Amino acid sequence: MEVSRRDFLRLSVGAAGGTALAGLVGSGVNLGPVVAQAQELRIKNAKVTPSVCPYCSVGCGTLIYTVNEQIVNIEGDPRSPHNEGTLCPKGAAIFQLHVNPNRPIQVLHRAPGASEWEVWDLDRAMSRVSELVKKTRDETFIDKLPNGKLVNMTPAIFALGGATLEVEFNHLCQKLMRGLGIVAIENQARI
Repeated sequence: MEVSRRDFLRLSVGAAGGTALAGLVGSGVNLGPVVAQAQELRIKNAKVTPSVCPYCSVGCGTLIYTVNEQIVNIEGDPRSPHNEGTLCPKGAAIFQLHVNPNRPIQVLHRAPGASEWEVWDLDRAMSRVSELVKKTRDETFIDKLPNGKLVNMTPAIFALGGATLEVEFNHLCQKLMRGLGIVAIENQARI
């Protein structure tokens, strides 16, 4: 195994730091106040807003810390009965959802066969989605089965909802999808 000078220095500093820390703890030094002070300094002037993790149907409680309306930290809410202050790896990465420079912030459309994305305004994109839904529904709508039973449905559209939406929005989505005659409806929030 070949060890570079950088690896050797990194291992040496890590070992020395670990040894010093273990020596302090072993000698009875209480690091609790130091840890508490570091935690306080990290979020000292931040405004705390309780929220919910957007990733799954559990709905773990989170605390969002903001300074000057910028998110500086997101952590689990210890008052939440679901997670008691802990977050899974996805939940722990919520901060990246907000500050990731690669996050799309515009509507992007790539036409069939095209190699490049083009930026669309939201109204144009919503109109296009509406046109495609209406076209697909009109082309595939079934009012009666061959045996004469009334069904008023379309088998060509599938609706998938997520747990990141609140109950009221999911309720309205269900009503809209059922009103369109869509029967293939799934939602993570039902789990």
